[in-house]
Amino acid sequence: MSNNTHPLHVGIVAGEASGDLLGAGLIEAIREQAPDAMFEGIAGPRMKESGCFSLYPMERLSVMGFAEVVRHLPGLLLMRRELGAHFLDNPPDIFIGVDAPDFNLGLERRLKRGGVRTLHYVSPSVWAWRQYRVRKIARSIDCMLTLFPFEERFYREQQLRVRCVGHPLADLLADDIDQVLARQHLGLGSNGGLVALLPGSRADEVARLAGPFIGAAAWCRKLKPDLEFVVPLANNRCRELFEKELAGVRTDIPMTLLEGRSLEAMAAADAVLLASGTAALECMLLKRPMVVAYRLSPLTYRIAKRLVKTDYYSLPNLLAGQPVVRELIQDEVTADNLGRELMGLLDNPDHSAGVRAIFTKIHDDLRRDANRGAAHAVLAMVGHHG
Repeated sequence: MSNNTHPLHVGIVAGEASGDLLGAGLIEAIREQAPDAMFEGIAGPRMKESGCFSLYPMERLSVMGFAEVVRHLPGLLLMRRELGAHFLDNPPDIFIGVDAPDFNLGLERRLKRGGVRTLHYVSPSVWAWRQYRVRKIARSIDCMLTLFPFEERFYREQQLRVRCVGHPLADLLADDIDQVLARQHLGLGSNGGLVALLPGSRADEVARLAGPFIGAAAWCRKLKPDLEFVVPLANNRCRELFEKELAGVRTDIPMTLLEGRSLEAMAAADAVLLASGTAALECMLLKRPMVVAYRLSPLTYRIAKRLVKTDYYSLPNLLAGQPVVRELIQDEVTADNLGRELMGLLDNPDHSAGVRAIFTKIHDDLRRDANRGAAHAVLAMVGHHG
């Protein structure tokens, strides 16, 4: 049990940019209570800035897609074995796995068996599919920190120690983001209607959604000729794929393509068309009406359809417990369907106002000072009283 006689020693592993942000916020909040705490593991740039020593580059963990993971699997398994050996030889007061469940849960299980306290920050979507993983999670961790209240309820029902700390983004974003200011920041006019298109943050998503999204934009323009579009793209590869699709369309749609800046683009918009994922949560916190598209490869979809145990795909609907936003799935993702739903949002401000009220209530519930709440949970587990 850690106390104030020796510096707190924390092992921590994050696997991608979102985990790096969460990890950095947690490290800084722990340092407020335990200024001499020492952190080591796998860290991205933000965690390193906050004082975490990275034993391996985080990029080696950030592999997406089945083929990518298989190709890198021997290296990933070796890295996990070496990390496990390091932490068993130099046991931290607590080990924290930040997201990256496929990597972290196995490491956590080994460390827990070796007597190290383990905590996992960000629940895998075990409540939605592959629920048998709960047994593995229970064997791997002493405590789960979740971002969302419905996840906390799920783990309580499974008799696992859990705490919902809320979402750091809910703490960061104000209740009412100025739309006119957001448009000015992006150099966009403030007169006509503006729609943000977010076809995903991964190349495979953009490849599947760019065509229907551009088609939907053209469909809407026929009915509303003054409509403009802003398209934030996650990286160069996503931009190339989107531009290639756009070049194949014989239409003059006014589209502003951006590198990143998705939050600003959504804040500037009257309505948003997006790929299911984190962007839907961000859009909800910005109180913008949205249409969510979800399209997988046909084989993956057939498998997922049999395994998924939830009524909704998008976070706004999961958090509301009702279909607040329209979800279009797989074969429903056509230019006409998406365009029709978008026009429904643009032409019906009363409906959008009702949705905004629900989003505001959820935002309030997620605003829990997540970084400090997570730090408090960590320090309570190691008996550290600052």
